[in-house]
Amino acid sequence: MPGLNCQYGLGFTTLEREVDRLSLQVQGLLPGWLTGRLLRTGPAKFEVGHQVYRHWFDGLAMLHAFDFGDSMVRYSNRFIRSRAYCEAMEKGRVARGEFMTDPCRTLFGRVMAIFRPKPTDNANVNVSVLDDEIVALTETPMPIVFDPHTLETRGRLQFSSAIRGHVSTAHPHGDGKREYSYVIDMGRRSTYRLFINEKGEQRVLAELPSDRPSYMHSFGMSEHYLVLTEFPLRVNPLRLALSGHPFITNYRWRPELGTLFTVIDKASGAIIAQAKAAPCFCFHHVNAYEADGALLVDILAYPDARIVDDLRLDHLRAGAKIDPTSTLTRYRIPLDSHSSGAVEVEPEPLCDMRIELPRIDYSRRAGRSYHCVWGTGQTRLDNFLDTITKIELSQTAPATVTTWTEPGCFPGEPVFVARPEGIAEDDGVLLSVVLDANAGTSFLLVLNAATLAEIARASVPHHIPFGFHGNYFASSFS
Repeated sequence: MPGLNCQYGLGFTTLEREVDRLSLQVQGLLPGWLTGRLLRTGPAKFEVGHQVYRHWFDGLAMLHAFDFGDSMVRYSNRFIRSRAYCEAMEKGRVARGEFMTDPCRTLFGRVMAIFRPKPTDNANVNVSVLDDEIVALTETPMPIVFDPHTLETRGRLQFSSAIRGHVSTAHPHGDGKREYSYVIDMGRRSTYRLFINEKGEQRVLAELPSDRPSYMHSFGMSEHYLVLTEFPLRVNPLRLALSGHPFITNYRWRPELGTLFTVIDKASGAIIAQAKAAPCFCFHHVNAYEADGALLVDILAYPDARIVDDLRLDHLRAGAKIDPTSTLTRYRIPLDSHSSGAVEVEPEPLCDMRIELPRIDYSRRAGRSYHCVWGTGQTRLDNFLDTITKIELSQTAPATVTTWTEPGCFPGEPVFVARPEGIAEDDGVLLSVVLDANAGTSFLLVLNAATLAEIARASVPHHIPFGFHGNYFASSFS
């Protein structure tokens, strides 16, 4: 195990242990209505043989499940048996190229990789629903289907032959009627291909050409529109194919290109509007909605893309001073503009408190006006994400901020679960997996979503490496 020079370094170390429906000790009293399952994915193995993955986004994926019922919590975890994982275990080394790590290849192997590329299916970013299946996702169009009872890997979800692409998003959207996502088809003339999943059938909604595709981790959705946000972290597809270097290292920061928003009609696929803004970078869209003839697009904005390099494992394990949080920022894109080109729009910071891993009341507020955002924050530059933060937006007053923090504890993404009979936007609980660095273990934290007061916690007998995303499913699958 590499040397660790920071308190939170345990969150970036390998977990080998797998358990099945382990009963956890609960402190506090869980709400009686909380009877579903929290499913999460994240990197859990950071080295294979003597080869160490270079980036937080590279580690081999593990699923984590927390089952609720009868005032109890049961925990299971299991590595995803992706091709990337199975080949690595068989060969004893990194077998497929990841975000910032590439396998060691001979010259012949590098040449063959150009003609017969083997993209990764290491689904360590998110758990969501596609085609009525619960899937684990990464940024290639290779969703992994798994059994929600046992976490056993079932295989890949196959896209329609029309949905061709090399890069995708781990953050699909759904509006209760359809699911929306996109792929990026890299080539001499690259294409952003947005598609719809409806009643088990996939079809292309829109195709947008691009000479230099942007690195985009997510996209936006309102009631009637999708919004694709191209940041000036761009790639030459020929370089990507021929360089022999890891995926993200082929991208270049091109601030002169600015940030480009393209608004697409969800029904027809037509481009409704385009807008251009000053250069920024973003991993996560928070929400988008229509108001007063404009589309309001809220993202977590960084001034540039340095955060990508900051999240290298050697930086994180050394306790380097980084700020892995960003500013909640709004862009107002006119929908009734008669301009034939992209209109200029200005960023509107919504709150001084910086956060990451944002969550909203998605089932009721996605694509609609909203007031509450929850995320993780940071108290000091020499600490990692060590707070859970609630931002309440107001049209007439500055945003209000509430936080939860505990010494030596480092929480993950706070997943909002609405109380079934609740009406208020923050009537429910937050679920967050927290690393307790002092104990050397992790626990599941349950907070009142309105006040961030602790309701309960359930202790896991080992550490859980820092992950990214997951979702709560009301069915317990039992």
